[in-house]
Amino acid sequence: MGNIFSISISCDGILSGCWDCTVGQAAYPCMLKSNLHDLQTAIEELADQKNDVQRRVENAEQQQHLKRLDQVQRWISRVEAMEAKVSNLVRDKDNSTQKVEKLCKFGGGLFSNCKTQYKVGKKLTKLLVEVNTLQRRGVFEVVAERVPAAIVYERSTEPTVGMDSTFGKVWGYLEEEQVGIIGLYGMGGVGKTTLLTKINNNFLHTPNDFDLVIWIVVSKDLKLENIQDSIGEKTGCCDDTWKDKDHLRKAEDIFRVLKSKKFALLLDDIWERVDLAKIGVPIPDRQNTSKLVFKTRSEEVCSRMGAHKKIKVECLAWDRAWTLFQEKVGEETLYIHPDIPKLAEIVAKECDGLPLALITIGRAMACKKTPQEWNHAIQVLKRSASEFSDFLIHKRRLIYCWVGEEILDEYDDITGAQNQGYDIIGTLVNACLLEGREDYVRMHDVIRDMAMWLACECGKAKENFLVHTGAHLIEAPDFEKWKGAKRMSLMANQIENLVEGSICPSLSTLFLTNNRLKMISEGFFQHMPSLRVLDLSENKGITHLPMGISKLQSLQYLNLSQTGIRDLPIELKALDKLKYLNLEFTSKLNMVPRNVISSFLMLRVLRMYDCGSSDDILFGGEEALVEELVCLKHLDVLTITIRCVSAFKRFFTSLNLLTCTQVLCLESFTFVSSLDISPLTNMKRLDILNICDCESMEDLKLDLVQDGAAAQVPNGPCNSITMIKSCFHSLQRVSVYECPKLKDLTWLIFAPNLVTIDIHDCPEMEQIINCGQLSKVEEVVEDLSSFAKLNNLILINLPQLKSIYANALPSPYLKTIVVFNCPQLRQLPLDSGASKRNIVIEGEEDWWNELEWEKEATRNDFLSSFRNLKL
Repeated sequence: MGNIFSISISCDGILSGCWDCTVGQAAYPCMLKSNLHDLQTAIEELADQKNDVQRRVENAEQQQHLKRLDQVQRWISRVEAMEAKVSNLVRDKDNSTQKVEKLCKFGGGLFSNCKTQYKVGKKLTKLLVEVNTLQRRGVFEVVAERVPAAIVYERSTEPTVGMDSTFGKVWGYLEEEQVGIIGLYGMGGVGKTTLLTKINNNFLHTPNDFDLVIWIVVSKDLKLENIQDSIGEKTGCCDDTWKDKDHLRKAEDIFRVLKSKKFALLLDDIWERVDLAKIGVPIPDRQNTSKLVFKTRSEEVCSRMGAHKKIKVECLAWDRAWTLFQEKVGEETLYIHPDIPKLAEIVAKECDGLPLALITIGRAMACKKTPQEWNHAIQVLKRSASEFSDFLIHKRRLIYCWVGEEILDEYDDITGAQNQGYDIIGTLVNACLLEGREDYVRMHDVIRDMAMWLACECGKAKENFLVHTGAHLIEAPDFEKWKGAKRMSLMANQIENLVEGSICPSLSTLFLTNNRLKMISEGFFQHMPSLRVLDLSENKGITHLPMGISKLQSLQYLNLSQTGIRDLPIELKALDKLKYLNLEFTSKLNMVPRNVISSFLMLRVLRMYDCGSSDDILFGGEEALVEELVCLKHLDVLTITIRCVSAFKRFFTSLNLLTCTQVLCLESFTFVSSLDISPLTNMKRLDILNICDCESMEDLKLDLVQDGAAAQVPNGPCNSITMIKSCFHSLQRVSVYECPKLKDLTWLIFAPNLVTIDIHDCPEMEQIINCGQLSKVEEVVEDLSSFAKLNNLILINLPQLKSIYANALPSPYLKTIVVFNCPQLRQLPLDSGASKRNIVIEGEEDWWNELEWEKEATRNDFLSSFRNLKL
């Protein structure tokens, strides 16, 4: 039964196969004939379609001078290959029409006919599908495009000087796969366009695989359609229909061309973000390997453009600036007279490394062939520079002037105004309109000239701004010129007397800083009703203010710092809008009438550091001063020197004074051997603390209280108490001068954000941080991170000093250590890792040679850091 069952399965399989073959043979005659006919028809239609496309392409190439698209050429080639394949199939003797007809008949070799019909039918069907696919893909809106005359257009440029390093950096980034967008930024005239031009031309002379390099001038008046038109012209998109397309259609055309190319797009002079997507430019990235290089004046624009690399183009160093200037002047002029080379150096230095100035002035001087002409040029340049001299100005001082001008008036507190001011300064620095140097800024002459021009309505109303800075004036300018002035600067002159008044209804700012003022007449301020900012600082010769200052009832900013003022007039009380008063470094000030300070109810900033010559005379005693300060409810910033213990104690009963004090000096505390500085821990904004000239002071005591438990530093009990945290969080600079009995400053470990420690003339100082007390403190202090931000350590005239700190200073920001006349100091708190941070160590050479190091290798690591100091 099993065998019978097995045979029946085999028979079923044979019968099934025979049935399929028989049915297939019955149907295949029609299918084979139909497929063969359809294929022949389709290939004829495809050939006609190819011929039509070919004629369009030839017409575009011959008459319009366009180039056929790659995709069109690939389609034509595939059609031609298909034509050959079909032709071979039909003409082959084994697969001829007769063979097909024969296969369509019954009889003869049932199994072999079945198999052959299947193969031929399958091949015909596959070819028919491929032909139909080619027909669908052969529909082209555009068959050719306009081709640029060259991959890159060479641009005219002059030989560059001093740009090799920056150019090499940019070109290196162009060769990096991960860098797609590069921003060049810097002030006007520094050579950004010259550098971009050099990059453009280098594509012609350096082997590269870019298909297209496009240069576009954007300019301040950004119009996307103008950029589209420029790109369209250079990519061959512009045809007769281009001008009728909207910006979306233009973007589509640009994108279609650029998406299949590796391009470099160079954008000259952009002032704001350019939206590449709206233009139709694919964003350069590591997938398409295209590049975008642009130049701008603003670092912020670089960020907004998504620059992968931002490169600042700097002014030239002197040697390169001098080389460039000589090139523009020419050897014939330079050496026609022996005096000219020296004079030429003076002229070149007046250009301050700015390529635009060096080139322009160099060319102008090329025809000046006598020393007299060069001397005249120097006089003109110096006179011009004197009008717009490059002064450094402290950022905070600039901000306070803006407060006085009511430029920053949207905030009720000075902190908000300061933050806004710093933001504005940051924006100006990023835009290269100001040059930043730590806490100071300056403006380049060229930028100042431009700013003045714009501020004076493009030069039409220059009288609005009267500027004679550093002009060696002995007398003030003609007062007729004052009448229309809005802002006036007479800084850094030699003016001694202001004896004449002028009607100045619009004058809002008057800078008289750094003159030789001795006298201001009573009527000088009589007709300045709009004056809001008055700066008389750095005039040591002026000892009194005129009573007529009371007429300045709009005044909000008054700076009398570093003057010889001996007293303030009672009439000053009339300045009830005053927001800023600076009396710092007025060491001769010995009389201020009662209730003058307290009358400035709108005062926000009061600077009195190192103000006054005597506690007994000034304000009727410092305690009286403190009582007046308490009345200033809007005070946000206070700097002050306190010379009296009783005033010190009264000062710390006022929460507002504790909150607003930023700079505090404790000076001349006589007959005080121990001073409790614990109240300082409540001064949350104290930045600078100076302690000086305290002859009897042996100890600065710090009592810390936490959850009802107390610890004394350095000389109290430190056990069985709750964990204590650091408490001088805002303190950044501590200076201790002329305290002959102080032995250490261990309390500094509670100031985690110290940037500078400066200790002078403390002959009994043995340790900066008492090692014995430090171990006790570490047991009870939570998260002690002392000196983690320290930049500068200055130790001068400390003959008994033996130790700075028990451990290596844990500061990654340490820049400078100065040690002078500290012969007992044999070790520095540095480990070998600190040598990698480029620390500068200044000191006497004999002291350096006697230093002890844990390892000789560590000493060798620091050899290059040492600078011989001679005071």
